[in-house]
Amino acid sequence: MCDDFTAQAEADHLAARGLDRRTFAARSAALGASMTLAGCTGAVAASGGGKSLTEKMVSITTTDGVCDAFFVHPGKGAHPGIVMWPDIAGLREVKKIMARSLAAQGYAVLVVNPYYRAGPAPIMKSFAEFRTPEGQAKVAPMRAALTPDAVTRDATAFVAFLDGDDAVDKTRGIGSNGYCMGGPFTVRTAAAVPARVKAAASLHGAGLVTDAPDSPHRLLASTKASYLFAIARNDDAKQPEQKTELTKAAEAAGRPARVEVYAADHGWTVADSPAYDPDEADRAWQHMLALFAKL
Repeated sequence: MCDDFTAQAEADHLAARGLDRRTFAARSAALGASMTLAGCTGAVAASGGGKSLTEKMVSITTTDGVCDAFFVHPGKGAHPGIVMWPDIAGLREVKKIMARSLAAQGYAVLVVNPYYRAGPAPIMKSFAEFRTPEGQAKVAPMRAALTPDAVTRDATAFVAFLDGDDAVDKTRGIGSNGYCMGGPFTVRTAAAVPARVKAAASLHGAGLVTDAPDSPHRLLASTKASYLFAIARNDDAKQPEQKTELTKAAEAAGRPARVEVYAADHGWTVADSPAYDPDEADRAWQHMLALFAKL
């Protein structure tokens, strides 16, 4: 999770680049504006054959209300669906760009607003905003509302939305990927609709192995998915037993799982994170694509 431990690592990353949090926040805001067009253009070009992407904000009725989400997919045909769970800063521009990149590989990607109970996205415009005292105070009650039961209810609605859209190939499995707090939500998604969710990728996920009876690692046996658990090195330093417990749980459940500690710190896959590491982010990206290729 993005706690004081990871905050110090982020500060160290910024210091090594000659930046402080205030300067980084300003650059992140400028980056978000400049990446909008660049990200879209890159995704369209990456789709090949001059094919464009179709994207829109959608509304999904859940048990608890109406969730706003960003939905992007290739302009033609039907493709495997992906439920993307953002990190603690929520649905924002950088997550849309990441979704476009994945959609360009041939997927129908739904990036959800996990905080819809409190209001529409963006709750925050960048990760830097979360690191302010005001940002953390703002998010705290929203994060608390994301109980295991709430996430499971939401995941069921999100999978149903994908299965109800013509852009989604219902003969293929659905995947899920999640970042930071969204990492364990991918496992809960797989457990919520095991007949449909066949792959889940957790990128620097938090709370995957806990003492709770419904800890995500204890849910693997109730799923039919294959997994990628990409662990940050500083998260591993804090909880070294996590990788072992995940591996043991996957083996006991008979679920294929790649459990790996990356040479990067918590948040390394997200471009507006102080810990962003493009080389290790690309390695995780390739591993995730290999997982989703089997849907």
